[in-house]
Amino acid sequence: MTIAAPGHMAVDYEQRVDFDRLRAYRTKRAKDALAASECGAFLLFDFYNIRYTTQTWIGGALGDKMTRYALLTRDGEPMLWDFGSAARHHRLYAPWLSPENCHAGMLGLRGAIAPTAGLMESAVRQIKGLLVDAGVADAPVGVDIVEPPMLFELQRQGLRVVDAQQAMLDAREIKSPDEITLLSQAAAMVDGVYQDVLEALKPGIRENEIVAMVNKRLYEMGSDQVEAVNAVSGERCNPHPHNFSDRLIRPGDQAFFDIIHSFNGYRTCYYRTFGVGSATASQRDAYTKAREWMDASIDVVRPGVGTDEVAAVWPKAQEFGFENEMAAFGLQFGHGLGLGLHERPIISRLNSMAEPIELKAGMVFALETYCPAGDGFSAARIEEEVVVTPDGPRVLTLFPAQELVVANPY
Repeated sequence: MTIAAPGHMAVDYEQRVDFDRLRAYRTKRAKDALAASECGAFLLFDFYNIRYTTQTWIGGALGDKMTRYALLTRDGEPMLWDFGSAARHHRLYAPWLSPENCHAGMLGLRGAIAPTAGLMESAVRQIKGLLVDAGVADAPVGVDIVEPPMLFELQRQGLRVVDAQQAMLDAREIKSPDEITLLSQAAAMVDGVYQDVLEALKPGIRENEIVAMVNKRLYEMGSDQVEAVNAVSGERCNPHPHNFSDRLIRPGDQAFFDIIHSFNGYRTCYYRTFGVGSATASQRDAYTKAREWMDASIDVVRPGVGTDEVAAVWPKAQEFGFENEMAAFGLQFGHGLGLGLHERPIISRLNSMAEPIELKAGMVFALETYCPAGDGFSAARIEEEVVVTPDGPRVLTLFPAQELVVANPY
């Protein structure tokens, strides 16, 4: 059964994403995580955690400057500090937040405004006052990620800081039906873009031209952020460089791509490999092995299975040319998907054998395999996004990948 990807709009004639329900689910998960912790409040700087708890977002150019932050107390509503004009916009268009909880804020733009300017000092003084008002000033404050001067200022003013990122990642681990629908819609957009890639993939086109086309098409289709597009071809396939270049694609190349974007915040990580015009026996053999490893890992997925059992079906690092699992990390690999690209669970031989995580219904993750070809420079890369359901795995990524697809064959 395919998980629905119903479209971009809410409509009156079908049940699609219910955004009020989505917001309520995320806020409850975050507050439940706070209640289960030792903390009196979470002070959040990770922009995915801010979106999860406040249901707000501003562009990546500003959203990652460590200036936005949110405060969540045990019995209070989420409070947000943002660029001043953005805070005013939230007061007008985000009615789920109390207007008095949307504050203008500025901490320093990753140090561009020095801590000596006093912005952090006054911010912490305000936060401490709010914690006193909430009756939790004596409890630890959970922080996810933080600039060192902000951490030092929190401590200087007498607050005990502990790690909140683990609790927030636990909260985000199980996706609601609305989140899964958004993840499916994001994947469906990439399904369509891969058709464009297949048609464009001819000798003479450059990797960066493919990247430009993918960006254009995704934004036309409604993506809210194209985080990255890897385009890797020919002799660049092995070792995997995890980027793109201006290399001209040539006849007989093996080429693979990773399309990472988000729709309403929910991300894809979606590799596909193609032959360009033709494919050699060694390229096909590499693809067959990568596919076998992929299918074996998908077959293991069900609630109650440990991530060590998934990782165990993949080859050891030494079996595909690496000295150890650290050197091979990210090649035979799984990672949770949601508002962030790398959520829980993280699945690999590097970490899962020593500290496995139990798979649960509602988890969504991407599984990735990689196999170098016998020619010494080609390689196959496959990735599938999987939802754990009570009945087993459901795959969101539907562009054909059971066999090596040859683009524009001669």
